[in-house]
Amino acid sequence: MSRLTAEQLAQRAFDLGLIDDRQLQSIWGEMGSHHVEVDEFLQLLVRREILTNYQVERLTKGEKTGFFFGDYKVLYLVGAGSFARVYRAVHRHTGEIVAVKVLRKRYSEKPSDYKPFVREGLLGKALRHENIVRIHDVSSNKQTHYLIMEFVEGRNLLQFIKIRKNVDPPEAVRLMIDIASGLQHAAERSMTHRDLKMSNVLVASNGTAKLVDFGLAAVDESLLDNAPPDTIITRTIDYAALERATGVRRDDPRSDIYFLGCIFYHLLIGKPPLRETKDRVQRLSKQRFLDVVPVQRVDASIPGCVSLVVNKAMMLDPERRYQTPGAVLSDLRIAQRRLNEDAKEPNGAADSAAASSGIGLDETPTPDGAAQHSVMVVESSIEMQEVFRKGLRKSGYRVLMTTDPQRALMRLTEQPAIADCIIIDAQDIGTTAVEAFNRLAESTVTEWLPAALLLGEAQRNWGKHARTADHRVIVKMPITMKKLRELVVHLIPLRKNSRPTRRAQ
Repeated sequence: MSRLTAEQLAQRAFDLGLIDDRQLQSIWGEMGSHHVEVDEFLQLLVRREILTNYQVERLTKGEKTGFFFGDYKVLYLVGAGSFARVYRAVHRHTGEIVAVKVLRKRYSEKPSDYKPFVREGLLGKALRHENIVRIHDVSSNKQTHYLIMEFVEGRNLLQFIKIRKNVDPPEAVRLMIDIASGLQHAAERSMTHRDLKMSNVLVASNGTAKLVDFGLAAVDESLLDNAPPDTIITRTIDYAALERATGVRRDDPRSDIYFLGCIFYHLLIGKPPLRETKDRVQRLSKQRFLDVVPVQRVDASIPGCVSLVVNKAMMLDPERRYQTPGAVLSDLRIAQRRLNEDAKEPNGAADSAAASSGIGLDETPTPDGAAQHSVMVVESSIEMQEVFRKGLRKSGYRVLMTTDPQRALMRLTEQPAIADCIIIDAQDIGTTAVEAFNRLAESTVTEWLPAALLLGEAQRNWGKHARTADHRVIVKMPITMKKLRELVVHLIPLRKNSRPTRRAQ
């Protein structure tokens, strides 16, 4: 087939609606003739931004379709997946820039293939939130099915982290607040994402993080049955592996929360927490989740209020994980406030370093010059940490805060005088809190330390296994802060008395 002339290509572009008569006359006028080299003609069209390189390539190949989807003219290909392609496009009349997500042809004929795509698009269209990429319209016409979406000027988090290497805690928390906010908005409408990963979070040029592809993972899973044998859907494998490892049903919203934690970890450390592999068997292995190294062990400088959120979001036991995106969001906002407070304090850096070890010390002057006592609190909820911190500081106590019972025991063994009393809240921590409480009685270094074990309504029976004494007591929750302070006032003097009589319960 002979190569087309510049004039023939111009006519083809005109017939396809890629160029209008005014633009064409302007080009011929600038070139001074219709008889010019094809390459020179096409280069001028691209330089004048009348056509894009993508349009030119398809035009010269003789393609006649795929240039328009409705009133939107395709400018170039943004990305391609197993089941759909995404294009940047412009409205032919208004000039509005959008993203067009188009289902591939081989999945566009059978209703069983394309209907899930259309259905999920319509569900996503109902989501209206600044941290979710908006779906403007859904089109399903004969064998062409596509979504018109908000186009975000920026890059995804995976591209972002490749450039930045890692993100400091304040910025990481800000981005995670955006992500969790979008996830919470969807959760309130009973929608899960099911494909939370770095490449599905876009960072706009103004720094706002936006979630993309809500619900579309379910489409990929439904289409997988008809996909070629070698088609691998990363999102399906990772979520399926987690669900298998934790024994939860498909679409459990807490699976989204686990991968939310993975994103947070990746931002802070600069690499993913889960070992990367292309081997399908290894991806499905539970060991991959068990091998995750705690974020604070990788980087000890990460503040405790930040590592707490990462660790709780990534708890392998779904019952110990955050139960809703709203709970994650609440702790992220508290962490943000605490980081801001540390930044304003002259010794903020030192406080953050102490917190990153799992124990943060609040130095608070004691009222009326009285001797100051220290209370260590073992609490895994960042919201409850704030309650304890403020409530105990109000009475002039110094507060040492940790999320890890084992770390608390280690610190007390190394420095027995660091605390005058310890409070261990088992409500979120679980049976390890009882184990730590009992170990206090087993060591000659800590057996004298006054302690209170807080048990929730469903944990009352655990008290039977706790080694109590006059100075080691069980507290049934809920309890008011006033009552808790009264208990601490009662317990602390027992540390200075003669050896108390221990009793088993």
